[in-house]
Amino acid sequence: MIDLFDKFDPIIAEKQGLLDAGFRDPIGIVMEKVLSPTEAVIKGKPTILLGTYNYMGMTFDPDVIDAGKRALETYGSGTNGSRCLNGTFADHVDAENALKEFYDTKHAMVFSTGYQANLGFVSALVGKDDYVILDIDSHASIYDGCFLGQRHVVRFRHNNVEHLELKLSKLPADKGKLVVLEGVYSMLGDIAPLVEMVAVAKKYGAMVLVDEAHSMGFYGPNGRGVYEAQGLDGQIDFIVGTFSKSVGTVGGFVVSNHPKFDILRFACRAYMFTASLPPSVVATAATSIRKLMHAHNKRQHLWENIRYLHGSLTKMGFTLGTKEPESGIISVMLADQGQAIAMWDKMIDLGVYVNVARPPATPPGTFLLRCSLCAEHTREQLDIVLGHFGTAGRAVGAIS
Repeated sequence: MIDLFDKFDPIIAEKQGLLDAGFRDPIGIVMEKVLSPTEAVIKGKPTILLGTYNYMGMTFDPDVIDAGKRALETYGSGTNGSRCLNGTFADHVDAENALKEFYDTKHAMVFSTGYQANLGFVSALVGKDDYVILDIDSHASIYDGCFLGQRHVVRFRHNNVEHLELKLSKLPADKGKLVVLEGVYSMLGDIAPLVEMVAVAKKYGAMVLVDEAHSMGFYGPNGRGVYEAQGLDGQIDFIVGTFSKSVGTVGGFVVSNHPKFDILRFACRAYMFTASLPPSVVATAATSIRKLMHAHNKRQHLWENIRYLHGSLTKMGFTLGTKEPESGIISVMLADQGQAIAMWDKMIDLGVYVNVARPPATPPGTFLLRCSLCAEHTREQLDIVLGHFGTAGRAVGAIS
Protein backbone atom coordinates (compact mmCIF):
# COMPACT_ATOMS: atom_id res chain seq x y z
CA MET A 1 0.00 0.00 0.00
CA ILE A 2 1.25 3.48 -0.86
CA ASP A 3 1.11 5.85 2.11
CA LEU A 4 -0.63 8.99 0.84
CA PHE A 5 1.19 10.99 3.50
CA ASP A 6 4.62 10.28 2.00
CA LYS A 7 4.40 13.37 -0.20
CA PHE A 8 4.47 15.51 2.95
CA ASP A 9 7.79 14.11 4.18
CA PRO A 10 9.85 17.16 3.09
CA ILE A 11 7.50 19.48 5.01
CA ILE A 12 7.58 17.20 8.05
CA ALA A 13 11.38 17.16 7.98
CA GLU A 14 11.56 20.94 7.60
CA LYS A 15 9.25 21.49 10.56
CA GLN A 16 11.15 19.00 12.70
CA GLY A 17 14.39 20.74 11.81
CA LEU A 18 13.03 24.01 13.18
CA LEU A 19 11.90 22.35 16.39
CA ASP A 20 15.25 20.55 16.78
CA ALA A 21 17.00 23.90 16.41
CA GLY A 22 15.05 25.20 19.40
CA PHE A 23 12.49 27.35 17.62
CA ARG A 24 8.78 27.37 18.38
CA ASP A 25 6.28 25.90 15.95
CA PRO A 26 5.19 28.95 13.89
CA ILE A 27 1.65 27.60 13.54
CA GLY A 28 1.42 26.25 17.07
CA ILE A 29 0.97 29.52 18.99
CA VAL A 30 -1.90 29.35 21.50
CA MET A 31 -3.61 32.45 22.88
CA GLU A 32 -4.16 31.26 26.44
CA LYS A 33 -6.10 34.39 27.29
CA VAL A 34 -7.07 37.42 25.21
CA LEU A 35 -7.04 40.59 27.29
CA SER A 36 -8.05 43.16 24.66
CA PRO A 37 -7.84 43.75 20.90
CA THR A 38 -4.11 44.41 21.34
CA GLU A 39 -2.99 42.11 24.18
CA ALA A 40 -3.02 38.41 24.98
CA VAL A 41 -1.28 35.88 27.20
CA ILE A 42 1.02 33.47 25.33
CA LYS A 43 3.03 30.87 27.26
CA GLY A 44 1.98 32.62 30.47
CA LYS A 45 3.40 35.96 29.33
CA PRO A 46 1.54 39.20 28.47
CA THR A 47 2.09 39.79 24.76
CA ILE A 48 1.32 42.72 22.46
CA LEU A 49 -0.67 41.51 19.45
CA LEU A 50 0.69 42.87 16.19
CA GLY A 51 -0.51 40.16 13.82
CA THR A 52 -4.26 39.64 14.21
CA TYR A 53 -5.92 41.68 11.40
CA ASN A 54 -8.11 43.24 14.09
CA TYR A 55 -7.72 46.55 12.29
CA MET A 56 -10.57 48.44 13.92
CA GLY A 57 -10.41 46.71 17.32
CA MET A 58 -14.07 45.66 17.29
CA THR A 59 -13.64 42.30 19.04
CA PHE A 60 -14.21 43.77 22.51
CA ASP A 61 -16.65 46.53 21.59
CA PRO A 62 -19.40 46.44 24.29
CA ASP A 63 -22.28 46.89 21.81
CA VAL A 64 -20.94 44.11 19.59
CA ILE A 65 -20.57 41.72 22.51
CA ASP A 66 -24.06 42.55 23.83
CA ALA A 67 -25.59 41.85 20.41
CA GLY A 68 -23.95 38.44 20.36
CA LYS A 69 -25.15 37.61 23.85
CA ARG A 70 -28.74 38.56 23.04
CA ALA A 71 -28.74 36.45 19.88
CA LEU A 72 -27.23 33.50 21.72
CA GLU A 73 -29.96 33.66 24.34
CA THR A 74 -32.73 34.16 21.76
CA TYR A 75 -31.75 31.66 19.05
CA GLY A 76 -29.36 29.25 20.75
CA SER A 77 -25.86 28.27 19.72
CA GLY A 78 -26.33 27.32 16.06
CA THR A 79 -28.62 26.91 13.06
CA ASN A 80 -28.15 23.21 12.21
CA GLY A 81 -28.67 23.87 8.53
CA SER A 82 -27.76 25.73 5.38
CA ARG A 83 -29.15 29.10 4.34
CA CYS A 84 -31.30 27.38 1.71
CA LEU A 85 -33.03 25.12 4.23
CA ASN A 86 -33.52 25.96 7.89
CA GLY A 87 -30.40 28.10 8.30
CA THR A 88 -31.71 31.62 7.65
CA PHE A 89 -32.63 33.45 10.85
CA ALA A 90 -33.63 37.08 11.28
CA ASP A 91 -30.05 38.03 12.18
CA HIS A 92 -28.70 36.65 8.89
CA VAL A 93 -31.05 38.95 7.01
CA ASP A 94 -30.08 41.83 9.30
CA ALA A 95 -26.38 41.28 8.62
CA GLU A 96 -27.05 41.39 4.88
CA ASN A 97 -29.10 44.56 5.34
CA ALA A 98 -26.23 46.10 7.31
CA LEU A 99 -23.87 45.31 4.43
CA LYS A 100 -26.24 46.90 1.92
CA GLU A 101 -26.36 50.01 4.10
CA PHE A 102 -22.59 50.10 4.51
CA TYR A 103 -21.79 49.64 0.81
CA ASP A 104 -24.91 51.37 -0.54
CA THR A 105 -25.73 48.37 -2.73
CA LYS A 106 -28.96 46.57 -3.56
CA HIS A 107 -27.72 43.05 -2.86
CA ALA A 108 -25.61 41.29 -0.22
CA MET A 109 -24.90 37.63 0.36
CA VAL A 110 -23.27 36.32 3.55
CA PHE A 111 -21.07 33.21 3.54
CA SER A 112 -19.75 31.20 6.47
CA THR A 113 -16.16 32.38 5.88
CA GLY A 114 -14.32 34.86 3.70
CA TYR A 115 -12.56 31.94 2.03
CA GLN A 116 -15.94 30.47 1.05
CA ALA A 117 -17.08 33.82 -0.32
CA ASN A 118 -14.30 33.85 -2.92
CA LEU A 119 -14.35 30.11 -3.48
CA GLY A 120 -18.09 29.93 -3.94
CA PHE A 121 -18.71 33.15 -5.82
CA VAL A 122 -15.94 32.80 -8.40
CA SER A 123 -16.66 29.12 -9.06
CA ALA A 124 -20.40 29.79 -9.45
CA LEU A 125 -20.25 32.96 -11.53
CA VAL A 126 -17.59 31.96 -14.04
CA GLY A 127 -18.66 29.14 -16.37
CA LYS A 128 -16.44 26.55 -18.00
CA ASP A 129 -16.20 28.58 -21.21
CA ASP A 130 -15.51 31.87 -19.40
CA TYR A 131 -12.21 33.44 -18.36
CA VAL A 132 -10.92 34.56 -14.96
CA ILE A 133 -8.11 37.09 -15.18
CA LEU A 134 -6.25 37.56 -11.92
CA ASP A 135 -3.19 39.09 -10.34
CA ILE A 136 -0.52 36.45 -9.84
CA ASP A 137 -0.37 37.36 -6.12
CA SER A 138 -4.09 36.70 -5.57
CA HIS A 139 -5.23 35.02 -2.38
CA ALA A 140 -5.50 31.22 -2.24
CA SER A 141 -9.28 31.42 -1.93
CA ILE A 142 -9.47 33.18 -5.30
CA TYR A 143 -7.25 30.60 -6.95
CA ASP A 144 -9.29 27.79 -5.43
CA GLY A 145 -12.50 29.33 -6.74
CA CYS A 146 -10.97 29.29 -10.22
CA PHE A 147 -9.71 25.72 -9.99
CA LEU A 148 -12.89 24.31 -8.45
CA GLY A 149 -14.68 24.47 -11.77
CA GLN A 150 -11.57 24.10 -13.96
CA ARG A 151 -12.10 27.60 -15.35
CA HIS A 152 -9.83 29.24 -17.90
CA VAL A 153 -7.39 31.08 -15.64
CA VAL A 154 -5.23 33.90 -17.00
CA ARG A 155 -2.63 35.45 -14.69
CA PHE A 156 -0.95 38.83 -15.03
CA ARG A 157 2.09 40.25 -13.24
CA HIS A 158 1.41 41.79 -9.84
CA ASN A 159 -0.16 45.26 -10.08
CA ASN A 160 1.00 45.56 -13.70
CA VAL A 161 -1.62 47.45 -15.71
CA GLU A 162 0.16 46.94 -19.03
CA HIS A 163 0.41 43.19 -18.55
CA LEU A 164 -3.28 43.02 -17.60
CA GLU A 165 -4.18 44.80 -20.85
CA LEU A 166 -1.92 42.51 -22.87
CA LYS A 167 -3.62 39.44 -21.43
CA LEU A 168 -7.12 40.83 -21.98
CA SER A 169 -6.35 41.85 -25.55
CA LYS A 170 -5.64 38.22 -26.49
CA LEU A 171 -8.91 36.77 -25.16
CA PRO A 172 -11.95 36.08 -27.36
CA ALA A 173 -14.29 39.04 -27.47
CA ASP A 174 -17.36 36.79 -27.38
CA LYS A 175 -16.47 35.04 -24.10
CA GLY A 176 -17.39 36.04 -20.56
CA LYS A 177 -14.55 37.57 -18.57
CA LEU A 178 -14.08 38.37 -14.87
CA VAL A 179 -11.08 40.41 -13.70
CA VAL A 180 -10.33 39.69 -10.03
CA LEU A 181 -8.35 42.25 -8.03
CA GLU A 182 -7.59 42.94 -4.38
CA GLY A 183 -7.67 46.37 -2.82
CA VAL A 184 -4.83 45.47 -0.44
CA TYR A 185 -2.55 42.48 -1.00
CA SER A 186 -2.08 40.70 2.28
CA MET A 187 1.60 39.75 2.20
CA LEU A 188 3.34 43.02 1.36
CA GLY A 189 0.46 45.32 2.27
CA ASP A 190 0.55 47.12 -1.07
CA ILE A 191 -2.56 48.46 -2.80
CA ALA A 192 -3.76 47.93 -6.36
CA PRO A 193 -3.92 50.72 -8.98
CA LEU A 194 -7.64 50.10 -9.31
CA VAL A 195 -8.47 53.18 -11.39
CA GLU A 196 -6.23 52.10 -14.25
CA MET A 197 -7.05 48.41 -13.94
CA VAL A 198 -10.82 48.89 -13.88
CA ALA A 199 -10.59 51.13 -16.95
CA VAL A 200 -8.66 48.43 -18.81
CA ALA A 201 -11.10 45.72 -17.73
CA LYS A 202 -14.09 47.71 -18.94
CA LYS A 203 -12.33 48.49 -22.23
CA TYR A 204 -12.28 44.77 -23.00
CA GLY A 205 -15.78 44.01 -21.77
CA ALA A 206 -14.81 42.27 -18.51
CA MET A 207 -16.71 42.40 -15.24
CA VAL A 208 -14.68 43.33 -12.15
CA LEU A 209 -14.52 41.78 -8.69
CA VAL A 210 -12.48 43.52 -5.98
CA ASP A 211 -11.63 41.77 -2.71
CA GLU A 212 -11.52 44.45 -0.01
CA ALA A 213 -10.86 42.11 2.93
CA HIS A 214 -7.83 44.08 4.16
CA SER A 215 -9.21 47.58 3.63
CA MET A 216 -12.81 47.47 4.82
CA GLY A 217 -13.42 49.76 7.76
CA PHE A 218 -10.59 52.25 7.33
CA TYR A 219 -9.99 52.93 3.62
CA GLY A 220 -12.12 55.61 1.95
CA PRO A 221 -14.38 58.26 3.48
CA ASN A 222 -16.96 55.63 4.52
CA GLY A 223 -14.52 52.81 5.16
CA ARG A 224 -15.67 50.76 2.16
CA GLY A 225 -12.21 50.03 0.83
CA VAL A 226 -9.54 51.03 -1.65
CA TYR A 227 -12.03 51.26 -4.52
CA GLU A 228 -13.91 53.98 -2.61
CA ALA A 229 -10.70 55.82 -1.74
CA GLN A 230 -9.81 55.83 -5.45
CA GLY A 231 -13.21 57.22 -6.47
CA LEU A 232 -14.64 54.07 -8.06
CA ASP A 233 -18.06 53.95 -6.41
CA GLY A 234 -20.54 52.48 -8.86
CA GLN A 235 -17.84 51.11 -11.16
CA ILE A 236 -17.10 47.78 -9.44
CA ASP A 237 -19.43 44.89 -10.26
CA PHE A 238 -18.76 42.78 -7.17
CA ILE A 239 -17.09 43.49 -3.83
CA VAL A 240 -15.94 40.61 -1.66
CA GLY A 241 -15.03 40.93 1.99
CA THR A 242 -14.74 39.20 5.31
CA PHE A 243 -15.99 39.61 8.86
CA SER A 244 -12.77 38.21 10.32
CA LYS A 245 -10.72 41.40 10.05
CA SER A 246 -12.13 44.89 10.66
CA VAL A 247 -15.60 43.57 11.56
CA GLY A 248 -14.07 41.46 14.33
CA THR A 249 -15.86 38.12 14.02
CA VAL A 250 -16.03 35.42 11.31
CA GLY A 251 -17.82 35.12 7.97
CA GLY A 252 -17.59 36.40 4.42
CA PHE A 253 -19.75 38.28 1.96
CA VAL A 254 -20.28 39.57 -1.56
CA VAL A 255 -22.19 42.77 -2.36
CA SER A 256 -23.37 44.00 -5.75
CA ASN A 257 -25.90 46.06 -7.66
CA HIS A 258 -26.27 43.52 -10.46
CA PRO A 259 -30.03 42.91 -11.00
CA LYS A 260 -29.61 39.11 -11.30
CA PHE A 261 -27.29 38.76 -8.30
CA ASP A 262 -29.66 36.87 -6.00
CA ILE A 263 -29.87 33.88 -8.33
CA LEU A 264 -26.49 32.88 -6.94
CA ARG A 265 -28.25 31.76 -3.77
CA PHE A 266 -29.48 28.85 -5.90
CA ALA A 267 -26.30 28.33 -7.91
CA CYS A 268 -23.42 28.70 -5.45
CA ARG A 269 -22.42 25.39 -3.88
CA ALA A 270 -20.35 26.96 -1.07
CA TYR A 271 -23.47 28.85 0.00
CA MET A 272 -26.02 26.07 -0.55
CA PHE A 273 -24.22 23.10 0.96
CA THR A 274 -22.73 24.38 4.20
CA ALA A 275 -24.18 25.28 7.58
CA SER A 276 -24.98 28.93 8.08
CA LEU A 277 -23.25 31.06 10.67
CA PRO A 278 -24.53 30.94 14.27
CA PRO A 279 -26.98 33.77 14.99
CA SER A 280 -24.65 35.18 17.64
CA VAL A 281 -21.95 35.62 14.99
CA VAL A 282 -24.10 37.44 12.43
CA ALA A 283 -25.63 39.59 15.18
CA THR A 284 -22.18 40.78 16.21
CA ALA A 285 -21.29 41.35 12.56
CA ALA A 286 -24.37 43.49 11.87
CA THR A 287 -23.73 45.63 14.94
CA SER A 288 -20.05 46.04 14.13
CA ILE A 289 -20.71 46.96 10.48
CA ARG A 290 -23.18 49.68 11.45
CA LYS A 291 -20.72 51.11 13.98
CA LEU A 292 -17.94 51.10 11.38
CA MET A 293 -20.06 53.39 9.23
CA HIS A 294 -19.43 56.16 11.77
CA ALA A 295 -15.98 55.17 13.10
CA HIS A 296 -14.18 58.24 11.76
CA ASN A 297 -12.02 58.74 14.85
CA LYS A 298 -10.97 55.08 14.84
CA ARG A 299 -10.02 55.33 11.17
CA GLN A 300 -7.93 58.43 11.83
CA HIS A 301 -6.12 56.86 14.79
CA LEU A 302 -5.40 53.67 12.84
CA TRP A 303 -3.78 55.67 10.04
CA GLU A 304 -1.72 57.56 12.62
CA ASN A 305 -0.49 54.22 13.97
CA ILE A 306 0.28 52.94 10.46
CA ARG A 307 2.35 55.99 9.53
CA TYR A 308 4.18 55.99 12.88
CA LEU A 309 5.21 52.33 12.81
CA HIS A 310 6.15 52.37 9.11
CA GLY A 311 8.24 55.52 9.47
CA SER A 312 9.95 54.35 12.65
CA LEU A 313 10.89 50.91 11.28
CA THR A 314 12.25 52.56 8.14
CA LYS A 315 14.42 54.91 10.22
CA MET A 316 15.74 51.91 12.17
CA GLY A 317 17.08 50.46 8.94
CA PHE A 318 14.56 47.72 8.17
CA THR A 319 13.52 47.02 4.59
CA LEU A 320 9.73 47.10 4.37
CA GLY A 321 7.30 45.68 1.82
CA THR A 322 6.24 49.16 0.69
CA LYS A 323 8.25 52.39 0.54
CA GLU A 324 5.31 54.38 1.89
CA PRO A 325 2.63 53.33 4.40
CA GLU A 326 -0.11 51.98 2.13
CA SER A 327 -2.29 49.87 4.43
CA GLY A 328 -2.73 48.34 7.87
CA ILE A 329 -0.15 45.68 6.91
CA ILE A 330 3.53 46.46 7.35
CA SER A 331 5.88 43.72 6.20
CA VAL A 332 9.48 43.55 7.42
CA MET A 333 11.54 41.89 4.70
CA LEU A 334 14.25 39.44 5.79
CA ALA A 335 17.11 37.63 4.09
CA ASP A 336 16.00 34.02 4.34
CA GLN A 337 13.84 31.57 6.26
CA GLY A 338 16.39 31.09 9.03
CA GLN A 339 16.58 34.80 9.76
CA ALA A 340 12.80 35.20 9.57
CA ILE A 341 12.09 32.31 11.98
CA ALA A 342 14.83 33.41 14.37
CA MET A 343 13.53 36.97 14.51
CA TRP A 344 9.92 35.87 14.88
CA ASP A 345 10.93 33.58 17.75
CA LYS A 346 12.89 36.36 19.42
CA MET A 347 9.93 38.73 19.16
CA ILE A 348 7.72 36.19 20.91
CA ASP A 349 10.33 35.92 23.67
CA LEU A 350 10.26 39.69 24.05
CA GLY A 351 6.46 39.79 24.21
CA VAL A 352 5.34 40.77 20.70
CA TYR A 353 3.32 38.53 18.38
CA VAL A 354 3.73 39.07 14.63
CA ASN A 355 3.19 36.75 11.66
CA VAL A 356 6.08 34.98 9.93
CA ALA A 357 5.51 34.26 6.25
CA ARG A 358 7.41 32.36 3.55
CA PRO A 359 6.72 30.77 0.16
CA PRO A 360 4.26 29.60 -1.07
CA ALA A 361 2.26 32.16 0.93
CA THR A 362 4.73 34.80 -0.28
CA PRO A 363 6.35 35.25 -3.71
CA PRO A 364 9.32 32.92 -4.38
CA GLY A 365 12.39 33.81 -2.32
CA THR A 366 10.44 36.20 -0.06
CA PHE A 367 10.59 35.86 3.73
CA LEU A 368 9.05 38.39 6.07
CA LEU A 369 7.48 39.30 9.37
CA ARG A 370 4.04 40.77 8.84
CA CYS A 371 2.61 43.34 11.23
CA SER A 372 -1.04 44.36 11.20
CA LEU A 373 -1.97 47.53 13.05
CA CYS A 374 -5.04 48.09 15.19
CA ALA A 375 -6.94 51.29 15.93
CA GLU A 376 -6.67 50.34 19.61
CA HIS A 377 -2.85 50.21 19.69
CA THR A 378 -1.53 53.02 21.88
CA ARG A 379 1.61 55.03 21.13
CA GLU A 380 3.15 53.52 24.28
CA GLN A 381 2.54 49.99 22.94
CA LEU A 382 4.05 50.88 19.57
CA ASP A 383 7.14 52.32 21.25
CA ILE A 384 7.56 49.05 23.16
CA VAL A 385 7.15 47.14 19.89
CA LEU A 386 9.77 49.30 18.18
CA GLY A 387 12.24 48.73 21.01
CA HIS A 388 11.79 44.98 20.66
CA PHE A 389 12.13 45.16 16.87
CA GLY A 390 15.47 46.86 17.38
CA THR A 391 16.65 44.22 19.85
CA ALA A 392 15.49 41.28 17.72
CA GLY A 393 16.66 42.83 14.45
CA ARG A 394 20.19 43.35 15.76
CA ALA A 395 20.27 39.87 17.30
CA VAL A 396 19.63 38.19 13.94
CA GLY A 397 21.62 40.63 11.80
CA ALA A 398 18.63 42.23 10.07
CA ILE A 399 19.84 45.70 11.12
CA SER A 400 23.14 46.93 12.52
